[in-house]
Amino acid sequence: MIKSFIYRFGSNDKRSLRWFLAGLLLFVIAGAFIALGYYDQYWWQMVGLVIAVPAVLVTLYGYLGILANRFAQVLQKFERKKQRKKTM
Repeated sequence: MIKSFIYRFGSNDKRSLRWFLAGLLLFVIAGAFIALGYYDQYWWQMVGLVIAVPAVLVTLYGYLGILANRFAQVLQKFERKKQRKKTM
């Protein structure tokens, strides 16, 4: 069950990278609003915090997809090694 979830979640590494980079861009935008609020009006910081919450979630989703892809590659390597030992 966990193995099928890892394979399904990590199946498209390019999509996961796009999610990660989109979240990172949103996080940079949120940081810019927070910095702007430090120098100007405080409500800019509130806008930055509101943007930061989905930015962290989107980045985390993309990062978990990338991690699942790498972990699936490791699992496949061990499965191939296990099958080679069976055939010998």
